[in-house]
Amino acid sequence: MITVRCPFCKKPDSRVIDSRAAEDGNTIRRRRECTGCGKRFTTYEVLERAPLMVMKNDGRREPFDRDKLLRGLVRSCDKRDISMEKIVALGSDIERELRNTMEREITTRFIGELVMEKLKDFDEVAYIRFASVYRKFKDISNFLEELEMLKEQGKKN
Repeated sequence: MITVRCPFCKKPDSRVIDSRAAEDGNTIRRRRECTGCGKRFTTYEVLERAPLMVMKNDGRREPFDRDKLLRGLVRSCDKRDISMEKIVALGSDIERELRNTMEREITTRFIGELVMEKLKDFDEVAYIRFASVYRKFKDISNFLEELEMLKEQGKKN
């Protein structure tokens, strides 16, 4: 049982009047009432996340950066008829999947492959754009190979 002290009278007992999810479900907002003085106050419970580290190709490690992931997705979806809401939702889905691996260190390769897998179903043009940068296409033949693979997978579905 959680004991929350009243910010007014400091009594260590309050009752929860209302609970709601806030900020995309990662925070719980609780409205409380002190059993001593009767005043009401709000508390927030935030999901504590263990840091997720990214292992770079050159051996360096850096913290996972959600904004960097979103910038890559936005760049891939540039001038496409895709709302920011959908792009952010895709980014959240990718981040959730990364965190659900329960690994604390993830390679850039794993992240790149996951992004490509998600983009393939999300938007094929965004997928090709991302693949061209991620796989460092050197000429048109690389594009054609990737397009042929997409066409083949489309026929199977």
